[in-house]
Amino acid sequence: MDAWNLPAFETEEDLESFMSEPTPRVVELFRDSPGDLVILGIGGKIGVTLGRMAARARDAAGSRSRIVGVSRFSDRAARAKLEAAGVDCVECDLLDRAAVDRLPDAPRVVFMAGKKFGTSGSEETTWAMNTVVPAYTADRYRASEIVAFSTGCVYDFVTPYTGGSAESDPPRPVGDYAQSALGRERVFQHFANAAGTRVCILRLNYAIDPRYGVLHDIARKVASGKPVDLSVENFNCIWQGDVLERTFLAFRHAASPAFVLNLSGPETVSVRRTAEEIGRLLGKAPAFRGDGTGGRAYLNDAGLSFRLFGYPRVPLAEMIRMQADWIAGGGVSLGKPTHFETTDGTY
Repeated sequence: MDAWNLPAFETEEDLESFMSEPTPRVVELFRDSPGDLVILGIGGKIGVTLGRMAARARDAAGSRSRIVGVSRFSDRAARAKLEAAGVDCVECDLLDRAAVDRLPDAPRVVFMAGKKFGTSGSEETTWAMNTVVPAYTADRYRASEIVAFSTGCVYDFVTPYTGGSAESDPPRPVGDYAQSALGRERVFQHFANAAGTRVCILRLNYAIDPRYGVLHDIARKVASGKPVDLSVENFNCIWQGDVLERTFLAFRHAASPAFVLNLSGPETVSVRRTAEEIGRLLGKAPAFRGDGTGGRAYLNDAGLSFRLFGYPRVPLAEMIRMQADWIAGGGVSLGKPTHFETTDGTY
């Protein structure tokens, strides 16, 4: 699809409405596959806009399908947004096997539940959320198609000269979070093999929303005069609206054995150059910490996704401009730093 420019966002609602606008390809998917959809872990950072896009695509397709959003809904505002959009919200502790078994049937399931931050000191909870919950889910929905979110952290750190880790590269996870994330994948792969469940696993690095993400982390430090850490010199990123579209398109590639797909943008992005460009847009010279000689980072080669779906619609330059505008305009933060500069696997 052709790239296009991001508008200026004055409010969070403007932003979320824009990100959740379904593309013609998503509407076509809902028209061709009108069955119900369950989104597990919908209350998280990406889930609310994913649920809203699903409801809007269903309506545009003229479908009567249910969009069911499942979460503990500790954020009541998120639930209110989803219900206003036409998503049926179901409160559920996904570690309760009986509660998972009572969830409604659906031919398609998006799995977004999991734990990353706060792993250090509660590793056992992270492992339970990232392996036991997938087992309950995969067993409950063994007859459904499942698109399951994972992370590029299951790969080893690589230098930018490699072009990033490809799906064929062996996982080498560092730390409890990354190891348990690979465990999540293995559980879904087991059910794909043993039960014939059609699965697509998305290894994401990193979704960009001006309220959080790597660009947000860098921009807030530049704006506040705090030094930007160069322990990790490079990263990949992709506009969240493009992530939402590709999540739904991934149902066309769910398979048994499970199909694994990297999800990111095409650029290997320099932390230093990004900070300098944001500084230029904000009229502030960035400060740095470290000499920028670390060299290794989580980098994904998302070339396969480009061959399947085309390039992301929103290019890096637009994301950077949008991020600077959001910070300059006093836009809110979700208060959830990515810790992209972490290299020891501790979150």
